Amino acid sequence: MKSLKYYLQKAYKEKWAIGQFNFSDFSQVKGIVQAARNLKAPIILGTSEGESKFIGLEEAVAIRNVLRKKTGLPIFLNLDHGKSFEYLKEAILAGYDMVHFDGSKLLLDENIKISKKVVKLAHGHNIVVEGEVGRFGTDASKLYTEKFEIKEEDLTKPKEALEYLYQTDADILAVSIGTFHGIDAEVNSPKLRLDRLKEIENNITASKFGIKIPLVLHGGSGTLKEDTQEAIKLGICKININTDIRIAFAKSLKIELEKNEITPYKYFTEPIEAVQKVVEEKIRLFGSDRKA
Repeated sequence: MKSLKYYLQKAYKEKWAIGQFNFSDFSQVKGIVQAARNLKAPIILGTSEGESKFIGLEEAVAIRNVLRKKTGLPIFLNLDHGKSFEYLKEAILAGYDMVHFDGSKLLLDENIKISKKVVKLAHGHNIVVEGEVGRFGTDASKLYTEKFEIKEEDLTKPKEALEYLYQTDADILAVSIGTFHGIDAEVNSPKLRLDRLKEIENNITASKFGIKIPLVLHGGSGTLKEDTQEAIKLGICKININTDIRIAFAKSLKIELEKNEITPYKYFTEPIEAVQKVVEEKIRLFGSDRKA
């Protein structure tokens, strides 16, 4: 099977995006993977620190291994929003394909310092590293219905993005361009700062260092379809989806539980299908169908 780095670079060159779909339990994974099977798409399964502590790092790796073998699909596993070197190290040694160091709340120098340690360890195990510059301002574990407008100071600064990449040798970079975590797209979809994304991409590719780095969009659940498609054209090659999956799963599960069914494999059937539907829609939107 080809590597995650191969698919990220392929997506970057061909102007499509690979979806990262976060999960908290195996029933969600079933829906995610069935969508990928139906559409023959490469996917990244994501676990935040909270999700991975609930599931278990080694257990998440085992799930990936079984499903990769069973389906023959390029299924990868990412530790999402890791806040410390120590926890990222645990994920690396457990066998994750990728780790994301979220140093966005640190000063740039400190973010770079820790990121360099992560990159050195991860690359020694052939693991992809996602860095982050800029802030998103909301908590991914909550659902927000109010309108937000990103502060100018929270947007990724093109010069800082280039400095970070040059200093750390990270493989891909998450950028803040107007998205938020935990946004319900049916209630509120913030407008992306595509002008800032274009600045970041142009500044990186035009640099004297000749760096060409795929970019990542977090908070993909609350993003307008047309903005998503335009962002992919401008260098976004990985898009993270979590809130849409959680909403679909929770809404369907509540309906099923009201039927007084007590057999888990019966009341989980509809929520799994709800997750599958969401993921299939995202795969088509990202253009990653038939790319496996």
